[in-house]
Amino acid sequence: MSKSRHYKKIYQKGAPKKKWALIMLQAAVFTLLIIPVVGFGTFIYYAKDLPRPERLSEAVLAQPTKIYDRAGKVLLYEVYGEEKRQVVPLKDIPLHLQQAVIAIEDAEFYSHKGISLKGIGRAFLINLGLRESQFQKPGGSTITQQLARNSFLTKEKTIPRKIRELVLALELERRYSKEEILTFYLNQIPFGSTAYGVGAASELYFQKHPKDLTLAESAVLAALIQAPTYYSPYGPHKDTLLARKDHVLSRMVEEGFAAQEEAEAAKAEPLVFQDASITIRAPHFVLYVLDDLMKRYGEEFVREQGLRVITSLDWELQQQAEQAVKEVAQQNVAFGAHNAALVALNPRDGEILAMVGSKDWFASSYPEGCASGKDCLFDPKVNVATYRQGRQPGSAFKPFVYALAFQNGATDETVVVDEPTNFGVWGGKEYIPQNYDGRFRGEVTLRQALAQSLNIPSIKVLVDMAGVQESVDFAKTLGIGTLRDPSFYGPALVLGGGEVRLLDMASAYGVFAAEGQKTPPVAILSIQDARGNMLGKNQNTPIRVLPPEIAHLITGILSDNEARAPVFGERSLLFIPSASAPVAVKTGTTQEFRDGWTLGYTANLVVGVWAGNNDNSPTLREPGVALAAPIWNRVMTYAFASPSLRSAGITP
Repeated sequence: MSKSRHYKKIYQKGAPKKKWALIMLQAAVFTLLIIPVVGFGTFIYYAKDLPRPERLSEAVLAQPTKIYDRAGKVLLYEVYGEEKRQVVPLKDIPLHLQQAVIAIEDAEFYSHKGISLKGIGRAFLINLGLRESQFQKPGGSTITQQLARNSFLTKEKTIPRKIRELVLALELERRYSKEEILTFYLNQIPFGSTAYGVGAASELYFQKHPKDLTLAESAVLAALIQAPTYYSPYGPHKDTLLARKDHVLSRMVEEGFAAQEEAEAAKAEPLVFQDASITIRAPHFVLYVLDDLMKRYGEEFVREQGLRVITSLDWELQQQAEQAVKEVAQQNVAFGAHNAALVALNPRDGEILAMVGSKDWFASSYPEGCASGKDCLFDPKVNVATYRQGRQPGSAFKPFVYALAFQNGATDETVVVDEPTNFGVWGGKEYIPQNYDGRFRGEVTLRQALAQSLNIPSIKVLVDMAGVQESVDFAKTLGIGTLRDPSFYGPALVLGGGEVRLLDMASAYGVFAAEGQKTPPVAILSIQDARGNMLGKNQNTPIRVLPPEIAHLITGILSDNEARAPVFGERSLLFIPSASAPVAVKTGTTQEFRDGWTLGYTANLVVGVWAGNNDNSPTLREPGVALAAPIWNRVMTYAFASPSLRSAGITP
C-alpha cells in the first residue's frame, strides 16, 4: 500500500469523529446564543403586564377565613380579619432582628441580585421529591422574591407566577437598595393573627416597640415568618416555635451575626408572651380546628382564601363548660389541683360539641410561679384535652378491659374474689396492690367490681379473662392511639398505667354509648371558599367495633347507681337527679393522686373531664370523684335542660 493511500484511509476513519465534534461545537455555540435570546424574550413577555415595582402598595389583600359554631351564627374566630400595620423605619429596627431574619430566610441577601440559583435548585429538587423538605432549612425564595410575591402576586403555585416573581425580584433589586428592600419586607410580611410587619408583631406578642426587642424575642419573630399561624405561641405548636427560635439563633452564630455565648444566653432567656389582643371564642377548640385546616390546605391558603368554616361546636354548651371548668378548677386549688379540661361530643356522629383545654386560656401565660412554661402547675395555652403526651387515666380505663372479658365469655354475674393477692414480680418488685379504701370484700360479681371500681378483682379480670396484650389492642380499636408496648404496663394496665388523651377517652366511651359503633371525633362540619363553593363536608361513617350486647352491658353497669353506692354513696356527684334517661359514668384516679377523671354518657352525649396539674405533680390525695366529677355533673345537668341541644336534635 502506498503512503498516500495509507494517510487517505486514516483520514477517512477519523472523519466521522471530526464531523460529530463539529456538530457538537455548533450546537454549543447555538445554545449559548439562543439562551440569552429566549431568556430576554421570556423576561419581556412576563414583564409587560406586571405592576410597576415602585408601587408596592398594590399588594393583593388577603381575605379572612371565618370560623363559626355549628349554627353558623356565632363567629368564633377570624383569621387575618384585618391587616394591622405599623410602619417602622430601618433605623428603628434593631440590627439583631434584621440579622435574625436574614440568617433564617436568606443568608445570601446582601450578595445576590434578587434571586438565588442555589435556592431555586433546592426548591426544584424538593418539588420533584428528590430532596426532603425540612422546616429548619431556608426556602427557595429570597427575601426580594418574598417581597415581590407578598406585594404584587397571588400564592398560586404555577410556572408563570413563579417567572413573574423572578422578574419582579430582579426589577426590585435594580430599582431599590438592599436597605430599602429589607425595610419594605420587614413592614409587609405577615406574622400571624392580624399582625403584618415587625411593628405590629412586636406589639402583639411582646407589647414592645421593635427597637426594644431582645435578641431572643427577635429570634422568635424571625422564626414565625415561615408559618405564622402554625407556629403561633397561642396555639398547640408553641414548643415547635421555641425550637425553631433556637435554630434561628444557631444560624446567626453560623453566619457571624452573633457570638456563641450570647446565642446560648438568648436560648435560655425566659420568654413571656402577651395575651392575644384578638377576639377569639372557644380558643382551644378554634386552634384545634385551625390545626386541622392547616393540615388540609396549608398556611397560605387558610390565611388568604376567605374560607367559611362551620364547626361542630355548640356555643351555649361551650359557655357552660368553660364556666364550670374555670370555677371548679379554681376551687380545686385548695386541694392541690390547679387545672382542668373538658370534652363533650355526640357519640352517634363524633361531633365535638364543647372543648375546654384549660381552666382559663386568657390567664397570664405562665402563672403559679413558673417563668418559662416548664414545671407549671397550670399553663393556660396548653390544650390538655388533646396534648400529645397524654395523661394516665386511672380506673377510667377499666371498662375497656371488662368489655373484652365479656366478649371472651364472662358475664356481669361472674364471681371473682377480692382478697390480698400477690401478682408476681413486676417492675423489679412484688406487685401486691390495694383497693382504694384498703378493704377486701371477698366474693364479688363483675358488676359489683366494675361499678365500685375495685382494683384487685379488676386485675384478675385483666390477667385471667382479657389479657394485657389483647386489652391494649382492643383499646386501640376503640381509638386510644397513645398506648405503648403492653410489656411496659403489666397488670397495672387495668388501673390506668398507660397514657391517654382526654379527647380519645371521650370518643372511646362513645363506643359504649353508640351501642358498639365507633365514629372518630370531628370538629368541622363544612368548608366553603369565598365564592360559596363547597370544599369539604363531614362524611364520618360509623364502624362496628363491639357487639351491641356488650356495649349495653357496660352501660348497664356504669349507670347502676345502686351497684356503685357502697363506695360512692347513693347521692354522689355521679348521680344526676334531673336525668330523663340513664346516665353511665366512671371515675379514675392515678397513682399518687396525680390525675382525676370522670367520664360519663347518655345515648347522645359523652362528657369527659380531667383535673390535675400540668407538670404531673400530685394533688392533695383527692380522687377523680372529688376533682373532676363536680365539673362533669354541672355540664351534664345543664345538657338535660339545654334548649340549644334539643334544637340541634341532641337530647341526652
